[in-house]
Amino acid sequence: MEALYNQQCVPCRGGVPALTPDEIMAYKPQVPEWQVIEREGILRLERRFAFKNFAQALAFTNRVGALAEAEGHHPAILTEWGRVTLTWWTHKIRGLHANDFIMAAKSDQAYREVEAPA
Repeated sequence: MEALYNQQCVPCRGGVPALTPDEIMAYKPQVPEWQVIEREGILRLERRFAFKNFAQALAFTNRVGALAEAEGHHPAILTEWGRVTLTWWTHKIRGLHANDFIMAAKSDQAYREVEAPA
């Protein structure tokens, strides 16, 4: 299977089902540091990334923002001093889609590429 971070998101305009628990469990080992959480009745992927300072956190935020724009799939991003929290889910289906796992993997790859994470 091709690594998730090498895959491209497919347009999701709604009308497709959210991933089943079994499908989520199949994807989860590929993004082990992400947590599946439920907020407002919606399953989401969430991870907190640590940095040495605000500048690195902001650089990572901008990198993820560029990835999101390129893929047409956008997360909730909380940027703070020394950390960034990303939350991925598919708004149109009010749940998780393969795109969320692809973007989680791309976010992990971006983190590995950022200079000197904490």
